[in-house]
Amino acid sequence: MSRSLVLGLTGSIGMGKSTVAAMFRAAGVPVFDADAEVRRLQGPDGALIPAIEAGFPHTTGPQGVDRGKLGAAVFGNPEALARLEAIVHPAVGAARADFLAKHADAPLVVFDIPLLFERTGRAGMDAVAVVSAPAGQQRARVLAREGMNAQKFESILAAQMPDAQKRKLADYVIDTGTSLEATQAAVFALISTLREKASG
Repeated sequence: MSRSLVLGLTGSIGMGKSTVAAMFRAAGVPVFDADAEVRRLQGPDGALIPAIEAGFPHTTGPQGVDRGKLGAAVFGNPEALARLEAIVHPAVGAARADFLAKHADAPLVVFDIPLLFERTGRAGMDAVAVVSAPAGQQRARVLAREGMNAQKFESILAAQMPDAQKRKLADYVIDTGTSLEATQAAVFALISTLREKASG
């Protein structure tokens, strides 16, 4: 049997990527959630806790990584961030490979990776879809989140590749600036297209 077709799913903050990922899952497509895997690895008894505590003392506890303390330890420090990524990324990559092996009989699998273009790259992926919406909608969605403010939003945006550039690099663009029904129809159409490619 031919291997699964791998679709990378990405999008900037507030674009609706989690909603779109849920639509893929609801349609029976296995979805690997990179953020959820990081949370698991860094949670209570997570496999990465010893290495993170050794590299960044006093940033972990009984509940796993203290995200505030670890964030403060790497914020604005490229060298520290690179050290953290050297701990986290190989572990997430191994989990992703295990996920792919587990779902080897699926014609299509999705890798949900927020910083795909910025960090992961598209190696090992057959296509990339970016989730996108107009900037005004994106801003309104993000600023409606608890604990978010304009300054924090701008700093997050500054760390991400501009949406226009992501759209150019992607093979497919999923528009969430429209109704949920229209977005879902677009997702189902893309699934159909990719499953046909996988079987072909």
